Amino acid sequence: MFKKDLKIAVIGGGSSYTPELIEGFIKRYNELPVKDLYLVDIEEGKEKLEIVGGLAKRMVEKAGIGINIHLTLDRREAIKGADFVVTQFRVGGIDARIRDEKIPLKYDVIGQETTGPGGFAKAQRTIPVILDICRDIEELAPNAWLINFTNPSGVITETVLKHTNVKAIGLCNVPIGMVYGVAQLLNVDPTRIYINFAGLNHLVWGTHVYLDGIEKTDKLIDTYATAKSLTMKNIPELPWDPEFIKSLGMYPCPYHRYYYLTDQMLEEQKREVATVGTRGEVVKKLEQELFELYKDPNLNIKPPQLEKRGGAHYSDAACSLISSIYNDKKDIHVVNVRNNGTIADLPDNVVIETNAIIDRNGAHPINIGHVPAKIRGLMQAVKAYEELTIEAGVKGDYYTALQALTIHPLVPSATVAKKILDDILEQNKEYLPQYK
Repeated sequence: MFKKDLKIAVIGGGSSYTPELIEGFIKRYNELPVKDLYLVDIEEGKEKLEIVGGLAKRMVEKAGIGINIHLTLDRREAIKGADFVVTQFRVGGIDARIRDEKIPLKYDVIGQETTGPGGFAKAQRTIPVILDICRDIEELAPNAWLINFTNPSGVITETVLKHTNVKAIGLCNVPIGMVYGVAQLLNVDPTRIYINFAGLNHLVWGTHVYLDGIEKTDKLIDTYATAKSLTMKNIPELPWDPEFIKSLGMYPCPYHRYYYLTDQMLEEQKREVATVGTRGEVVKKLEQELFELYKDPNLNIKPPQLEKRGGAHYSDAACSLISSIYNDKKDIHVVNVRNNGTIADLPDNVVIETNAIIDRNGAHPINIGHVPAKIRGLMQAVKAYEELTIEAGVKGDYYTALQALTIHPLVPSATVAKKILDDILEQNKEYLPQYK
């Protein structure tokens, strides 16, 4: 049972996403009595923490509620006695992301933050840090729930569940974005849409789509196949081939473009890099603009410009999940959770992304059984890559890392995988203590 006055620690509190969280806690204050909210960052993020913290305090003051905002560089102080720990940190900052995007492109491979070699690099930097955080949680807040937003969310959540005793649930705003995308296509309110999700983080399929409880999957596929474009998470999708979408018979997530349209996406990336830079470089400019906005002493709401950063629906996902655990709601969320037989085609101990019933004991995934062969192979290949990525990140084993990159569907050969891996290890050595 939770105490009445909640303590929540946010690791990576200086993130530009934090106002999303603050807004979410403000909206739910009557059902989620947060008393102390600790925003934690590292020395390098101190200035951003103070800027974001100032805005957070103004937002809470405007709302007239009793949430105490604490800004600290002392992670252990923040975690001690916490009921929930939210992780949203980025090891190496935006500059590391930019390197993650550029290294693969050098070898004619898609460079993306969480998919493929870029996601591998991010995971290798992040795994030692999340394990260190979990050691603090085990010692100082053994009953706390870890709500992980740190990308690659599925990989990091699986690392925690395999290698620590921390209670963890992973989250991503892509499924919520997909619900809003369906609502946009069908021209209805998002609350009327329900989707059955099956897959992995950033590789999830909407297998069945419902409108007011009535299945509309076929109607959606027909509408989707003929739509010239659709914007989700502020990423304009390339037009899908109508016959391909009909043959898939499911609603693909935005990241499926990298797998199903690899050649087009690679060319698109090259054009973007030549004109505006990598996505990381674009985000770096956006963040600079956001923090300038956050500095305004008169600003006391979440600025709408934050949605351009990709943070749309973030607070709804995180704060709704926390509220469901706290209030034992037994409602359904799309989360990253241990498989435990939910998808019969994957090992029990890996993490999947799917619909789950949430109560005070955590997430209980709704059984899926076997998935169709047309998605099974890709799902299994990416999951094998994720398992090896976690093993490499924990052990710092070069050969495991090489196999992880080699079997990823976006990497064309072992030769290319080795070149990319060597570059990743060289350019990230200050963040990879496990490889020393």
